[in-house]
Amino acid sequence: MFQPTVFIIDDDEAVLDSLSTWLNATGFKTRTWANPQGFLDAYRHEWCGCVILDMRMPALSGLGLQQELVAIGSTLPIIFVTGHGNVSSAVQAMKAGAFEFIEKPFDHDTLLAHIRRAFELHAQRRQSSGQHQQIRERLATLTPRETQVLDLVVNGKATKVIALDLNLSQRTVEIYRANIMQKMQSKSVAQLVKVVSEFRAGATAS
Repeated sequence: MFQPTVFIIDDDEAVLDSLSTWLNATGFKTRTWANPQGFLDAYRHEWCGCVILDMRMPALSGLGLQQELVAIGSTLPIIFVTGHGNVSSAVQAMKAGAFEFIEKPFDHDTLLAHIRRAFELHAQRRQSSGQHQQIRERLATLTPRETQVLDLVVNGKATKVIALDLNLSQRTVEIYRANIMQKMQSKSVAQLVKVVSEFRAGATAS
């Protein structure tokens, strides 16, 4: 289990040192990179915490790194901290999913509040991701026929209608439904429909 960490990327070594020293003294674990590509090369999906990212850096900008992280499926919240902030950059960063955008010099208490909220958000994202993975694995255990029955159940079809649609007996449909409930670990049809509908909506959105 990885300890929540503040990952700081800034091409200014002095900023890296001062910010990491201050955060360490405040009780946070930190890791620093002066090169955005170095962070990307080291990145692991298991990391948890948040990213503090400078906007303007040579070779790969903060926005460029943000795009790379989004492309590889990172869920780490990003806090942009920059002395070169402008409205268009902030809008672009926030539209791409940045957690916060603040300008130097910044208020330390404000940054601490942002980091704590970012940690909470990432914990929620990881929990949600874990739940989605469980549902995905359970769905994968269904047979093709069970999947057909599940689709019709989710669409609100009654057992009698499902039996007619699939040319099966009602008793056979009931057996399929019971198997589906067991495999999906659902206590009721309502719970089953809710879980599968939310999972598929999330999969479509992503």
